[in-house]
Amino acid sequence: MNRCYAAFGLLMICLAGCSSPGVHRTMPTDPSTGLIIAAGHVITGDLRGTLRDQAIVVRNGRIAAITSIEEARRTAPELTVLDARGLTVLPGLTDAHAHIESLGKALETVSLVNTSSYEEVIARIKKRAAETPKGEWIIGRGWDQNDWLEKVFPDAKSLDRSVPDHPVWVERIDGHAGLANSAAMRIARITASSEDPSGGKILRLDDGSPAGVFVDAATDLIDRAVPTPTRAVRKRRIQQATRTIAGYGITSVHDAGVDQTAIELFQELADEGALPIRVYLMLSDNAKLLQEWFARGPLVDYKGLVTVRSVKLYADGALGSRGAALLEPYDDEPANSGLLLTSAEHIRDVSHRARAAGFQVNTHAIGDRAVRMVLDAYEKAGVVPADRFRIEHLQVIAPDDLPRLGSMGIIASMQPTHATSDMPWAGSRLGPTRVRRAYAWRQVLASGGRLALGSDFPVEEVNPWLGIHAAVTRQDGNGQPEAGWYPEERLTLDEAIRGFSADAAYAAFQERDAGTIEPGRRADFTLIANDLDQQTKSLRQVVTRFTITGGRVVFKTE
Repeated sequence: MNRCYAAFGLLMICLAGCSSPGVHRTMPTDPSTGLIIAAGHVITGDLRGTLRDQAIVVRNGRIAAITSIEEARRTAPELTVLDARGLTVLPGLTDAHAHIESLGKALETVSLVNTSSYEEVIARIKKRAAETPKGEWIIGRGWDQNDWLEKVFPDAKSLDRSVPDHPVWVERIDGHAGLANSAAMRIARITASSEDPSGGKILRLDDGSPAGVFVDAATDLIDRAVPTPTRAVRKRRIQQATRTIAGYGITSVHDAGVDQTAIELFQELADEGALPIRVYLMLSDNAKLLQEWFARGPLVDYKGLVTVRSVKLYADGALGSRGAALLEPYDDEPANSGLLLTSAEHIRDVSHRARAAGFQVNTHAIGDRAVRMVLDAYEKAGVVPADRFRIEHLQVIAPDDLPRLGSMGIIASMQPTHATSDMPWAGSRLGPTRVRRAYAWRQVLASGGRLALGSDFPVEEVNPWLGIHAAVTRQDGNGQPEAGWYPEERLTLDEAIRGFSADAAYAAFQERDAGTIEPGRRADFTLIANDLDQQTKSLRQVVTRFTITGGRVVFKTE
């Protein structure tokens, strides 16, 4: 489909350029010029529900009024009119957990997503190597051994035979494991005598030599040997990613872990009028970075686009690579209960300091042992509902810990497509009883907890409608299983959309500005070419027609 990016001029819609979602130009505009959106359907996201044939009047980047189309034209004849009477207007969608710069990197590196065998992985790497000067690194991401006929981790031997002249480092789909060839391991000085780091594991051959796969903290052993991208490369990746994101109707992203340079680059793009979405940035767990930011305090709404007021911690690894920390061993690997990547004391200490400095803490915890550790640490740090602390992913939770979510006001930041991606093998990892406590959205809500929904891109695809479809149906793209995977955990369509809008806004302390369509809110909208009342069975096919951020059209498709 031809996708075009556009911006509003004073009296007309000006087409800015046409390309795929990955190639986007944002034209500077003045949102104070105002806009009238003449809409056929408006999903307000509040108690008013769906409005028909109404006009949204936008001034100075905010919603000034919602009235009849005739009244809007009469009272504001000077404003540009966007005729959206054949479209549905929603509050601007938010992805509550994603990795923007990693998406930009993924757009430039070898994609190994949807590979059906290790041989296919090698073939894609070999093709890129043929186009790359000898000796340069080949970087990729996206393989998943669970999608292969032989569901075992690969080793470097076959890769060495096919790609001997380039160091290769390709991450697993979840980013919690990676595969290196021997050339990369030589550069990183990894040998049989290399020890497993705390919170990580080097997979080994029978003779003790490294097999090529590094899990969780062990991935740092290779990462540190990969050439560091320049500031210009990083800025290009962020800009490319944000353009792609806007192309899917997303107006805001919670970025789960950034360093100081990334923060500065987001600010530079905002200064240049080249940031088409809003970003809520979580500080990475770096002692110097946290010390500096806790001393200065949060940054809220820089240029109306960039906010820094939260911290991202990691408690454990991922379920797919058996790094998630479980209370009981994995059913398919009884000697393994996963990995803790940090201590409870560290989470408690950072949480205590963050609360004092006005920052929220959002901790990655996938296994039930990690979730319990995080809840215990938050409790000891004195966390109360007003702090809005979060647990990112929360894929497995013990029954005794569910009520604690509501009592402590913990926000469960979950990604619906993880459930439908993981369902072919999650039962094997967890067993028939424990799997019923996994990806348990309905149980979280019933406990009094809140849901903020996202994708975790580039682990999953950017498209938020894939997540909404997964939340509503618990089915994959082929409509399987027919009744849904543990369908008792399904969300309603309204709940799923709220998870990507109003509840995501709440998770970022932005509910007074975003998440609903009502006067005074930011003029952030997602316009789709679908009547959702008629489309619940084909949510994956929803088409974004316009993305509007602060009254500015940042994406348009014909």
